[in-house]
Amino acid sequence: MKKKLQNQINEDALLREVVEDVKNEELQQLWNKYGLFIIVGVALVLTVAISFESIRNWRDKKNQELSNAYSVAMSLQNQGRIDESLEIYTTLAEKASGIYDDLAKMQIANIYLEQGKKEDALAVLKALIESKNTIPQMRDVASLKLVSYKLDTDASKDEIMVLLQPMLEKEKGFEIAHELMAMLYIRENDIESAKAQYQKIATSADVSETIKSRALDMVNLLNEQ
Repeated sequence: MKKKLQNQINEDALLREVVEDVKNEELQQLWNKYGLFIIVGVALVLTVAISFESIRNWRDKKNQELSNAYSVAMSLQNQGRIDESLEIYTTLAEKASGIYDDLAKMQIANIYLEQGKKEDALAVLKALIESKNTIPQMRDVASLKLVSYKLDTDASKDEIMVLLQPMLEKEKGFEIAHELMAMLYIRENDIESAKAQYQKIATSADVSETIKSRALDMVNLLNEQ
């Protein structure tokens, strides 16, 4: 039995050795046949990894530069150095992309409104709304700002509703759109529709207590009319 076990062990060792030799031979054949491609493949993987890291570093650096430029423009604006801040915002709007492009354009519109350049401000807001490159959240902000201005003008009900409709259809976070819609109904002397908008705000589960309270106050005020 002991001898048989020893023979089995010797056979297993020999089998492992044969298998290892076959593996080594196969690997050598693969290397002889594909060695250059393996080297090239490894080089490509390393190149892609290095390129990705370089691109990420470049992107981070660029975003930091844009952030710094926007911060400087905001600081100048707060100091009352409007022309200097406007120059930086304009440069960002022309050369940047993404959030800093949109933010710069929004600030340009704000400055124009403060300067009484209403047509220029409206043109900037309309461009933000209509551009396919505008970040959706910024498009909504531009729409709300444009609506709040148009409510005090002779803009038609239909014109304003077109701007508000995309936000009214969203489920969360657009109670301001409903408030503006209520204000539009008040402007049009449609008090019942205005109250319905405020009631919708007051009964929403996603609205803060402060906004709910304001909506209920408006309902009570309108009931007194």
